[in-house]
Amino acid sequence: MEAVVFVFSLLDCCALIFLSVYFIITLSDLECDYINARSCCSKLNKWVLPELVGHTIVTVLMLISLHWFIFLLNLPVATWNIYRMILALIND
Repeated sequence: MEAVVFVFSLLDCCALIFLSVYFIITLSDLECDYINARSCCSKLNKWVLPELVGHTIVTVLMLISLHWFIFLLNLPVATWNIYRMILALIND
């Protein structure tokens, strides 16, 4: 069970790193005026929920498998993503 949790965490972290690189590239395109703000927001907003789900799943898996240190490392990021999602829902 422990190996499955860590393999899934590794794959999830790889996907989240890829997503972060995509965010940076899209924001740099916005900065260079290759795309407008509305197009940038529409590209990035559809990836906020998968990012939230990815971080939350890893955090909950670490809590369930009793890896407290890794859980505490992931908790602030998952909390920030949940906070961001709640703000997005309130503002819409």
